[in-house]
This record gives sequence, structure tokens and C-alpha cells, in this order.
Amino acid sequence: QVQFVESGGGLVQPGGSLRLSCAASGSITSIYPMAWYRQAPGKQRELVASITSGGVTKHLDSVKGRFTISKDNAKNTVYLQMNSLKPEDTAVYYCNRHIPWVPTMDLGSWGQGTQVTVSS
Repeated sequence: QVQFVESGGGLVQPGGSLRLSCAASGSITSIYPMAWYRQAPGKQRELVASITSGGVTKHLDSVKGRFTISKDNAKNTVYLQMNSLKPEDTAVYYCNRHIPWVPTMDLGSWGQGTQVTVSS
């Protein structure tokens, strides 16, 4: 059973930065495309950024130029560097595999997530 443990969230002022980490069980980061997702209160979980097994990245339009997804296959860890944070980035952030033909909530193996709160 694949497991993910997210960390690095917290309370930050607008314009601040955070670096999220996701430790995955097994060597899946070198096999599967991986992604960061987020869910704000009252909203659906959305894809924020993805990275293929070969390292090609995509980012949600609203975070382009501010967020960067990366990974370290040797550590089975995926990262999300978040700069210039805005209040609308407030959400619980999760990582998981990225399988486009599978509905997000059907992916399974969701971790606890890490809370990011952007507020002055």
C-alpha cells in the first residue's frame, strides 16, 4: 500500500514562502508521475502541479511563476516550493500520484495533508 506523508505547511504572511515536502513509501517517485493537490474549505480538491517520472513539470495557471514542483528520487520525496504566497493559496496540501484518467478522489492512499494558511 502506497503511503504519503506531507510536511512543511504553516502560517505565513502574504508574499511569504514555504517549502512543502512529501515522503512516499517505496520507490514510486521514479515510476509514477507525481503531483501536489490542494483543498480549500468548501471547495473540491484541485491539482496544483505535476511532475512526470522524467521530470517534466506542469503548474496550475494561478500558481505559475510562484510555485515549483520538484522531486528527489533517491529520497522518494516530492517538493513544492511556494513563493509570493497569496491568501487564496490557503488550503490543505496533499501529494499523490498523477493519473489523469482517474478522478482525483479515487486515487486512494491520501495522506493527512499539510495546512497552509496565508494571512496577515
